[in-house]
Amino acid sequence: MVSAEVYAEADADYEGFWARQAADLLDWFEDWHTVLEWDPPFARWFVGGKLNVSHNCLDRHVAAGHGDKVAYHWEGEPGDTRTITYAQLLDEVARTANALKELGVGKGDRVAIYLGMVPELPVAMLACARIGAAHSVVFGGFSADSLRDRINDAEARVLVTADGSWRRGQVVELKANADEALAETPSIERCLVLARTGQDVPMAEGRDVWWHDVVPRQSPECPAEPMDAEDLLYLLYTSGTTARPKGIMHTTGGYLTQCAFTHKYVFDLRPDTDVFWCAADVGWVTGHSYIVYGPLANLATSVMYEGTPDHPDKDRFWSIVEQYGVTILYTAPTAIRTFMKWGPQYPEAHDLTSLRLLGTVGEPINPEAWVWYWQHIGGGGARWSTPGGRPRPGPS
Repeated sequence: MVSAEVYAEADADYEGFWARQAADLLDWFEDWHTVLEWDPPFARWFVGGKLNVSHNCLDRHVAAGHGDKVAYHWEGEPGDTRTITYAQLLDEVARTANALKELGVGKGDRVAIYLGMVPELPVAMLACARIGAAHSVVFGGFSADSLRDRINDAEARVLVTADGSWRRGQVVELKANADEALAETPSIERCLVLARTGQDVPMAEGRDVWWHDVVPRQSPECPAEPMDAEDLLYLLYTSGTTARPKGIMHTTGGYLTQCAFTHKYVFDLRPDTDVFWCAADVGWVTGHSYIVYGPLANLATSVMYEGTPDHPDKDRFWSIVEQYGVTILYTAPTAIRTFMKWGPQYPEAHDLTSLRLLGTVGEPINPEAWVWYWQHIGGGGARWSTPGGRPRPGPS
C-alpha cells in the first residue's frame, strides 16, 4: 500500500520521484535527458528516453526466467478456459505482430480492435505496441455506427475483430457490425478476423483474413521497436453519451510508469502469490491499465472473464474468485450495488477467503455499498483500495 512517506517524497521532489519509479519499474533502451517538460496544460515525460511497452510486459520477464509464470487465467462465458504463461503470451504476440506487418501495418499506423473479452484482445494490443502502431480499442458492445466513427477519426488502416462474442448465452454479432461499419471507412485496408463463436460470417475477398490462417504460420521472432517515451501508444475514445466521442491520446513512457506504479503499490501487489482480477472490460481505460499494461509490466497473474456476472446464474463472479483463488478484486460500485440487489446468498455459496484486498473504480463508492462489499465479499477482513489517490503531479 502507498504510505504517507511516499506522498511526502513525491511532494518534495516530484520529478525526482517519478524518475526513480520509471528507472526502477521499467526497462529503457535509452535514458531520457529531461524528466519533464511542463508547458501548462501540456506535459512531456522522460523526454529523449526510448523503450517498448511490449518488451516491458513480456520479453524482459521471459528473459529473466519467468516464462512459465501464468499471465492470464482466462474463462469464457460458456465455460471454456485457457491458462496462458508469459512465454506463451510472448510467442502469440510476436506472431500477431508479424501478421500485422504482413497486412501492411507499420510504425505510426493505427489499428482498430473490436473484440470481446478474449485473450486475443491483449495480444493484439501488445502486438501493435511491439511494432510501434497505435491501437484504438472499441468496446465490443458498441454499435456499427460507433465503430465506424472511431475508425474514421483515427484513420485506422487495419481492423481486428471476431465472428462474434458471447454475452448472456447469446452471440454478439461483431463481424456483422464490423461489415456494416466498414462500408463507410475508407482508411481500412485489411480486416483480421478471429473465429470465436463459430457461426458462418461473410469474408470480403482481398480485405478479410482469418486469424487462424495468418497468425499461427508467422515467425515467433519479432524484435520490439524502440519507441520514444512520448510516442503514441494508443487512442481511446470517450463513450459519447454526453457529447461527440473524443479520442484521448496516451503516450508510452509516462503512461506505463504510472500504470506500473499504481498497480504495484496501490494494490500492494505480491507477484509471487497474488491472483489479480480487474473485472472491467478492456474496452475501457481501466481495462487497458489494470488488465493489460499494469499487471503485465509487474509480472502479475491476472484473471480475465469473457461474459456477464449473471450467466448462467448470479454467482458467476464468486465462482471465478473461488476457482482461481483470486486475492485482489477490483470492480465498480455500480456492479457492487447490483450484487447487493441480488442478495448475499450468491457470494455465501462460495469460498472467498482467498481475497485479501478489494478495490473499486469508476466513481466514489457510497458507504452502504462499501460496507456490503467489505462484509459479504471480503468477509470483514479484506482491505480496500483505489488508484484514485496518487502522488501528484505524475505521468499518465
